[in-house]
Amino acid sequence: MKVMVQPVVRLLLSVPLCVLVACGSGQEPSPKQTLPLLPKDEVLLAADSSKRAMIVEQVLGFELAPVMESVAGKIAYDETVTARISAPVTGRIVSPLPALGSKVNGGDPLVELDSPELGKAKQGYANALADARLAQGAYERAKSLFEHGVLPHKELQEAENALTHARDDVSQGLMHLHNLGVEDEKIDNRYWVRSPIAGVITERHVNPGLEVRPDLAEPLFVVSDLSRLWVYMNVFEKDIGLIHVGTEVSVTVVAYPNEHFPAVVEYIDKLVDEQTRSIRVRCRILNAQGQLLPAMFASVDVRSGPENKAVVIPLTALFTEGEGDQVFVKLGDGHYKQREVKVRLRMKDRAVIAEGLEAGETIVTEGALLLRTEEANEQSEIDAP
Repeated sequence: MKVMVQPVVRLLLSVPLCVLVACGSGQEPSPKQTLPLLPKDEVLLAADSSKRAMIVEQVLGFELAPVMESVAGKIAYDETVTARISAPVTGRIVSPLPALGSKVNGGDPLVELDSPELGKAKQGYANALADARLAQGAYERAKSLFEHGVLPHKELQEAENALTHARDDVSQGLMHLHNLGVEDEKIDNRYWVRSPIAGVITERHVNPGLEVRPDLAEPLFVVSDLSRLWVYMNVFEKDIGLIHVGTEVSVTVVAYPNEHFPAVVEYIDKLVDEQTRSIRVRCRILNAQGQLLPAMFASVDVRSGPENKAVVIPLTALFTEGEGDQVFVKLGDGHYKQREVKVRLRMKDRAVIAEGLEAGETIVTEGALLLRTEEANEQSEIDAP
């Protein structure tokens, strides 16, 4: 029997050759790309890194440095241009009432009263005038009779005294009417309550037909010039030496968080509150646009003089490492360097820098901790064997 050996041998010899050809045709893997080595305190974000969107930067500049932490304040009426108006006589309201927010000028009528008390005062003045005319006539007759030797000197003196008393009664009655603001001499019960100053009616505590009296607990109206206001703040005893009359401050309110209203310290109380160990300070603020309103809460920043400028950064830019404060300074596109800084004053949301930063540099204000984590990861990869 003939055995077919040659094809089998050929097949076995071809197998190693195929294996060698297959192995030789494969491509070797490319070596891993390496990033440039960075100093320990630097970090570089790749151009396509999603972390770039989380980084917020700010270019630094010099500004007036705050001298103390922001102080809570409250806006109030400027009492030098505010009138709390009451009725000087008892009476009942008989006229329509002006609307709240109405603008008035000095001397404008606000409300009319029907006041029997006023009518009595006018009648008393009219009677005093009549008595004075009679006393004047009696004195002139007595004087004529005395000059002709008919009337004794004693009766002339009595007539003269009566005229003097009558004139005093007229003066007193007229003064009473003037104190009430009455200028006409018409005998009636009508009295107009008027505004003594120009301003806006900010409060009204009366209703139609209400009977009013001079001794009411609240005024009938409050009229104030709202273009000028006061801001009160309580400064702790330890900080009072940092401010004085004339110090400039900056006021912010929650209604307009991005606006700063300039004000000036006008008066510092001469008494320390024993409970809070603080001193009340009054500032004058202009309100030409009418944005500020009495009783608004405010935050007051005490400014330093124009010669005291510094770099002020958001507190979110700072992070602590070891015993010092650190920030990230921009070196290039996505390239940042960690730097230690010295803080002169740390406030609620800002920090005044004493050393370590200069105007014109760019820092990271949000995302500093993210960069710190990235920096640590890069360093751990470098240190790995």
